[in-house]
Amino acid sequence: MNRVRLYVSGVALGAVAAAICVYWTAPMVDAGSIRAAMWMSGLSVFALLLVYQLPAGAGGSIGFIPFTATALLSPNWIAVLAVSVTNIITEIISTRDGVKKVFNVVQMSLATSLAVLSYTLLGGKPLLQYSGMSAPQAMATVGVPFSVMVIVFVAVNTMAVSGAIATNDSKNLLKVWRQNHLGSLAYDVLASPVAFLLAWCYARFGAFGALVLALPLLGVRQLYKTNRQLERVNQELLELMVKAIEARDPYTSGHSRRVSHYAKLIARALGLNSREIERIATAALLHDVGKIHEIYAPILRKPDKLTADEWAVMQTHPIKSAELVSTVSQLRDLVSAVRHHHENWDGSGYPDGLAGEQIPLGSRVVLIADTIDAMTTDRPYRKALGEVQVRSELTKYRGRQFDPKICDELLASPMFGLLFASPALRDAAPSRTKDISVAQLA
Repeated sequence: MNRVRLYVSGVALGAVAAAICVYWTAPMVDAGSIRAAMWMSGLSVFALLLVYQLPAGAGGSIGFIPFTATALLSPNWIAVLAVSVTNIITEIISTRDGVKKVFNVVQMSLATSLAVLSYTLLGGKPLLQYSGMSAPQAMATVGVPFSVMVIVFVAVNTMAVSGAIATNDSKNLLKVWRQNHLGSLAYDVLASPVAFLLAWCYARFGAFGALVLALPLLGVRQLYKTNRQLERVNQELLELMVKAIEARDPYTSGHSRRVSHYAKLIARALGLNSREIERIATAALLHDVGKIHEIYAPILRKPDKLTADEWAVMQTHPIKSAELVSTVSQLRDLVSAVRHHHENWDGSGYPDGLAGEQIPLGSRVVLIADTIDAMTTDRPYRKALGEVQVRSELTKYRGRQFDPKICDELLASPMFGLLFASPALRDAAPSRTKDISVAQLA
């Protein structure tokens, strides 16, 4: 808690310093700016009360739309004051504790101050001065400083919130930021024109015109809320399914989550885009879901070496996994990656004996991640392998079991070292003893 209080104090000092700079750049304001800020403050209170929950403990809202509209209409200390007062009012209404109340006020003040400074430093003028222009003309006039203002506001706001969570929970700042805010960046970009139009309608038609346009704010808010709720429910259901499966086999507890983590790092080493990375990570999380089928229960509980017939049954689990994944419409693009995650580059894998480029990219990534987890966990017959040994094994089996290009890019990437940077992930109990090769470790 002391660290959090220190962090909040630092943000508060930054907010005060930034607000002073805003006042120093434009100490004089007119009545029109004050009226615009007051009207937008009322709309902001309404927007802030429509908060929705984010995955890692943060809360989201569409308050940045009227906030940026306020800054666009009155890019001066009045905007900062209006945003601060608005947040003070909503925090008084809220049930959050004192530190959180203070933080929410000061971090929003900091974001607004820096956004206003960026706008004015780039030559942006109050949009009220362009009330006679059409919306395209006004956007052409202030488009660049407005775009920078939005970027600064969103960046400062999201990083400040993520920093508070990371400080409180002792987590990595960027990881918290990605978990809470990366998925919503597209919506921020799509919503920023709404903020501009809201300000332009006020400048052109007055409060009534802006009120008519404010109705889409409800639609934007619902889009945010629905998207986040769906993402959260889907992720929780996937994790619930995986935990239910791993409960049958205590020897592999945590295996799927580790494989998903490793697959994500490998996909990053390949330079894939964020969506491809997340889809591969999800496929890795689900690669063994077929083991929930009853036919695998006695085999998973067997402590001894598997017979040939039992091993043949176990080799069908990718098919069962793919069949389960195919029942969820939003996961059907992952069916191939799940089905073929035991296919080897040279065609010696299962269940279909695919080879080379016939194997889906996601499957090739999951296979390496799956094998790395097998090599880096303790077994009854050996200790977990270290970084040098894993590198040696991947090099040895490149072109046979593994895609040689993926191996080369992974081994040359800084991501390879990160595979060994989180020992807490490797908390599973040893797997059952089997007389198997590296190619069968996973």
